[in-house]
Amino acid sequence: MKNRTRKLLAAALVASMSVSLLAGCGSKKDEAAQTEPGVANADASQTEFNVLSGMSALSGGYDDNPVLNQMQENAGIKIKWETMSDSLSEQVNIRIAGNQLPDAFQGVGFSNYELSNYGDDGTFIDLTPYLTEEYMPNLAKILEEHPEIKSAITMSDGKIYGLPAAEQMGTAAIGAEKDHSIFTIPQFAMINKAWLDELGLEVPTTLDELHDVLVAFKENDMSATYYGNAAGSTIPMSTGFDQWCWGQNIFYAGFGFTNWINDVCNDLVLQKDGKVDFVCAWDSYRDAMTYFHDWYADGLIDKELFSQDDTQLISKCSQGYVGVSTWWYIEELMGDYAKDYVFLPVLDGPDGTHNVTVRTGGGTNSGQLSITSACKSPANLLKFYDQWYEPENVMQLQYGPIDVFFTGKDADGLWLSITEDEAQEKFGKGAGELKSANEVAGPKLILCDYYKTTFKMEDRAIERLTDLENSWMPYVTDDTVYPVDCVFTADELETIDMYKTDFQNTVAEYEGKWLKDGGPTDEEWEAYKAVLTDSCGMEELKKVYQEAYDRYAQAAE
Repeated sequence: MKNRTRKLLAAALVASMSVSLLAGCGSKKDEAAQTEPGVANADASQTEFNVLSGMSALSGGYDDNPVLNQMQENAGIKIKWETMSDSLSEQVNIRIAGNQLPDAFQGVGFSNYELSNYGDDGTFIDLTPYLTEEYMPNLAKILEEHPEIKSAITMSDGKIYGLPAAEQMGTAAIGAEKDHSIFTIPQFAMINKAWLDELGLEVPTTLDELHDVLVAFKENDMSATYYGNAAGSTIPMSTGFDQWCWGQNIFYAGFGFTNWINDVCNDLVLQKDGKVDFVCAWDSYRDAMTYFHDWYADGLIDKELFSQDDTQLISKCSQGYVGVSTWWYIEELMGDYAKDYVFLPVLDGPDGTHNVTVRTGGGTNSGQLSITSACKSPANLLKFYDQWYEPENVMQLQYGPIDVFFTGKDADGLWLSITEDEAQEKFGKGAGELKSANEVAGPKLILCDYYKTTFKMEDRAIERLTDLENSWMPYVTDDTVYPVDCVFTADELETIDMYKTDFQNTVAEYEGKWLKDGGPTDEEWEAYKAVLTDSCGMEELKKVYQEAYDRYAQAAE
């Protein structure tokens, strides 16, 4: 946040050096200020609008986009696009600092902090009066059916300065009764079943059983004896340390938690009673460090746990060296040896229980479209953006137009994406590159239902969601999770900015030390908790996250 402040000040200085060029734009805020707060602007005279938008580096701009052009025609407006991929943030800051405003900023990615500031100073207008059946019927219906989305885009002053954007990819899209984000359990553990069969062993169900299996893998040098690799090449278990989909954290479930890397604050959990806490101060966390140190000391866990990157892990696994690991898919990690691996279930700990503290999903943000005070007729422009919330439109804005990225419908009436071979043959580029060339940045809201009603989800996502629902969610007894969509006040953001990084780094440092060196003793444990409290702001952070969640929960009701 301090860096952002410096950038804004620098932008303001640049703007002041060219004040003569900007003088003609200085009255637009004053015009919008005449509109009564909380009331929609009835002016309908403006039909041509200037929109500054981000875009993909592979995009050629939006002037010739057939989907955008049709929506403009439907709304009876014309947009002059100013699109850029490079220097977007710099240009936006200069425009705002100099009051050289377009009618709207699209695809910029403003943070909630920036939205609140620019809303408070009058740069962005409050969109709340327009989120009605009269002005934006598509979006109004969505917000009525999904109050959690409205809560996510409502700032701490009760106003809305940006339209919602999100991609809800969850288990409901494959027919599950309850929706869980594809990110709910990021680490899928896997074990070499061929090695187990060779040794006459069963797939472990407890941590103690896994320990014995890893010992057997090491003592029998399974990489060498089964695959013919060099003697001594067997690595019983290898992961990264506190990594997103390839970390060791899934194994902590046997001690009552899984401290995933997440989008809110590492080690933060929301408990079923609505109270927040940090698992890194639990006694069970201490027990886990002590338990797994023995595995590390005995060579059952890769010595390069703390230093390797994902490329190195993939290299080891794809050469048949590793018995147990974690990743997003088995095939992606194990390569030609994937057929020999099966999922390793969530394992019970020494007390015979387990608990998976699930991870939050991708979240909803409101930084992709804001109307500025320069816009005379916001209602006319919002007629255009309301069409973005029609399923078939957002499908094309996200991936590409029908007859370009979408080639036809299946028997269920769902649009099908172009294949890699078809893209190469027709356009001379891969499907991913074709998507990037046609994708439009902005307030795209893809609800889970769209994958059942409008277009088919990609096969790999279906595979992973199926695995999540069938192989992993049965181990989750409580899916309470801290919502990534919580909105923080400026003071709360200052507190987070002051403490969060140091807090997370300190916890990771101690966790790594104890896994490598053993411990902690009673004295070390008490000293560690004192550091978190006295120097790293643990209680201050807990208070901030609790108050933000309480507001979120109240608004969602």
